[in-house]
Amino acid sequence: MADTATTASAAAASAANASSDAPPFQLGKPRFQQTSFYGRFRHFLDIIDPRTLFVTERRLREAVQLLEDYKHGTLRPGVTNEQLWSAQKIKQAILHPDTNEKIFMPFRMSGYIPFGTPIVVGLLLPNQTLASTVFWQWLNQSHNACVNYANRNATKPSPVSKFIQGYLGAVISAVSIAVGLNVLVQKANKFTPATRLLIQRFVPFPAVGHLSCRRAPGCSSLCKASCAWQPSAWPCHWPSASSHRCQRLKHPS
Repeated sequence: MADTATTASAAAASAANASSDAPPFQLGKPRFQQTSFYGRFRHFLDIIDPRTLFVTERRLREAVQLLEDYKHGTLRPGVTNEQLWSAQKIKQAILHPDTNEKIFMPFRMSGYIPFGTPIVVGLLLPNQTLASTVFWQWLNQSHNACVNYANRNATKPSPVSKFIQGYLGAVISAVSIAVGLNVLVQKANKFTPATRLLIQRFVPFPAVGHLSCRRAPGCSSLCKASCAWQPSAWPCHWPSASSHRCQRLKHPS
């Protein structure tokens, strides 16, 4: 009777997995093929999916337990590939892979769009004063620094002083570029008021873009966006078998 029940459970699980579009589950591996642009694009969408921000503590514990059961070969019958992929997505979105601690919600990759969009809107506000320009540039760089730190490679600890130096350098550079360009545009007499206003709308882009280029060689957590679009552009090992975060520091080229 026990053998019959086990066989029936296995058959039911196989049927459930066969009826699902989900590929066979692989622990720690991306769900979508990384050999094509479309697969990398879907993987990136999975990482920034804001729905994982609403996962409850109970659902997180269930996801972690499900993956532990799979890892130790004690998975209950009837669990589908879709459930396993969903559990892995939840765990990777919320818990840091090195420390296994919860990442503060605004600094998760899944929170980058909902929490970062208001900052982008603030950067693009028209007719900004000197104070507002400094504030939005400071807030943007502060958010970026917190995201980078929260998603850092914790297996090779770095002195806090390095993060502080990088943060101060980013803020000073961004504020200097934004304020400097605003002053130059305002003093350009050959521009009409409408043209001057239009140019000022684009001032945040060089300020933010300059800092992004400076961060890229360090392969921060945000380099995954570039890897998703053109992985050959970076000597980067993301995504790795153990984490969806940047692995360059773990595996130097």
